[in-house]
Amino acid sequence: MESAAVPAAPDPTLHPPLEQLRHLAGELRELLPGVRVGEAQETTKEFDREAFWRRLNEAAVTVSREATTLTVAFSRLPLPSPQETQRFCEQVHAAIKAIIAVYSLFPKDQGITLRKLVRSATLDIVDDMAQLVEALYINPAQSPENLIPYNSVWDACQHVPQIPRDNKAAALSVLTKSVDLVKDAHEEMEQAVEECDPYCGLLNDIEEDGSDSHVGEEDILGCPNNRDSYWSEEDQELIIPCLALARASKACLKKIRLSVAENGKKDQVAQLDDIVDISDEISPSVDDLALSIYPPVCPLTVRISSAKLVSVLKKALEITKASHVTPQPEDSWIPLLINAVDHCMNRIKELTQNEVES
Repeated sequence: MESAAVPAAPDPTLHPPLEQLRHLAGELRELLPGVRVGEAQETTKEFDREAFWRRLNEAAVTVSREATTLTVAFSRLPLPSPQETQRFCEQVHAAIKAIIAVYSLFPKDQGITLRKLVRSATLDIVDDMAQLVEALYINPAQSPENLIPYNSVWDACQHVPQIPRDNKAAALSVLTKSVDLVKDAHEEMEQAVEECDPYCGLLNDIEEDGSDSHVGEEDILGCPNNRDSYWSEEDQELIIPCLALARASKACLKKIRLSVAENGKKDQVAQLDDIVDISDEISPSVDDLALSIYPPVCPLTVRISSAKLVSVLKKALEITKASHVTPQPEDSWIPLLINAVDHCMNRIKELTQNEVES
């Protein structure tokens, strides 16, 4: 009669399960810098677009599956054994390394804009997986908090099939986001001006909190005699061309996006990248201008912010004009927008000239 098989003895060199998870989280974090700055892997083979997207989608599915397996395993008692944990960790690490390897195969000549979107999606997956692993070793076994990072991993993986498939589509995606950001900034500026009180909500809260106190009116932010909390007549006059400049910024981005949509060619990746790169600078510049008009207003700061925005806008329009998306460079919309931008800047210069001379 054969003797029963003796189960393998536990490996004394393995760390406890939660310690292994902590180590895995650190390893995943160490992969992030390489994804952020890594160059495309050089190859002599012709890029197979369909094969790349198929492999990237499959890699994302694998990561999602491993995230589910790991979460289920560490969401109940007893926790997995050190041997089981080692296997889970190896599978997660392999899945993350695999999707990074697929991303590294995407060549720059397919479009920098598109490559950035693929990189961003890859970074989200790696970072979210690291957060999930961290959550599992900090709060193991039936912790509802673990569902949040798990859902983040799942959402990041589900986003992969939605990534644009060519550089023109990627450019339109980025330009649309820029248009929305500038639109929001412009609307916030207009709302503040219409209310004639940039800190209305904040001031009301302070007044309510201090209703039973003995603080004097002159000490409360929001009183009419506190110039730091409201616009003077000179400020309001200066804000008018600033609003017009923000509105012109929105118009520029919308026209650029429309030109790319109607005339952009998928194979003109470098020109599309140039348009996106300069257009990406418009939204942050509008934000800087919006911040500069809040009390206490420094006219010189407003002038500097406006000049920076105007420089970006005119450069974006010139690059667009010189590209294939403007088949008729003499098209009237570009000179009209340049004139509108110059008019706003000239008015801002007039209203801030005293600050420059003082």
